[in-house]
Amino acid sequence: MKTTTPAIDELETTKVENRRTNRELCQKYKQAAPGSAAEGDRVRQYLPLVKTIVGRIAMTLPTHVDLEDLYSSGLVGLLNAVRNYDPDCGSAFETYARLRIRGAIFDELRRLDWVPRSVHAKARKVQTVMQELEQKNGHIPTEQEVSKALNLPLQDYQQLLDEIRPATFVCLDVAQNPDNEDGPSNYESVPDNSQENPVEGASKRELTRLIAERLEDLPEMQRKVLALYYFEGLRLREIAEAYHLTESRICQIHAQAILSIKSYLKKFDALAD
Repeated sequence: MKTTTPAIDELETTKVENRRTNRELCQKYKQAAPGSAAEGDRVRQYLPLVKTIVGRIAMTLPTHVDLEDLYSSGLVGLLNAVRNYDPDCGSAFETYARLRIRGAIFDELRRLDWVPRSVHAKARKVQTVMQELEQKNGHIPTEQEVSKALNLPLQDYQQLLDEIRPATFVCLDVAQNPDNEDGPSNYESVPDNSQENPVEGASKRELTRLIAERLEDLPEMQRKVLALYYFEGLRLREIAEAYHLTESRICQIHAQAILSIKSYLKKFDALAD
């Protein structure tokens, strides 16, 4: 059964109430010339969004990554969002801007090659084991079942989740096919025009349906962590404090949930091949 929290319901109500005003503002800024005062106002209005996104991504990064470089990349993404957003496309500007900002930041991270291939390889291995266990047992595998299948003590498996955590943060900016890093990204598949490509539209709706379906099957704690992190914008540290757990434990729960979703989607990719 799908569950929501009062905070999420309140967030959705606020979005509906602000939609008309946001649309009117976007129509205004759509007419603004590049470099105009109106464009500058729009960028300044959303600077806090760039800082928030950089801050959240920074929690998964090694210390040698220069956050100022990421902030600069995020500003470029925000500016592109302001110049390319179409208020008739059906999505809110902030949603579109998040995609552009995160896309620009992840482009910079890919340039820096901050996540070793070995981390991606380990994440795919765990993902594959989870998929095999689910096919065999008929339910989403627990941490204990996955650790046993990997011949690892539970504590070692949880440490592995910490190690592969950077590869488990879901965004629309990573390659659609993780085995082909030169391929198109999900971010690049989001069109700027208002006319939806029928094939792409059907694919997105199906992907949304599959993810929602998987979310309903996840353990309650995993659903709560994903909802608080992705929908309410809480930091992992804040979620940990709310549940009186360590931030490391919340990160492990997050990683387990994301790997479970990705293993589920991988099953359908295999059926399509």
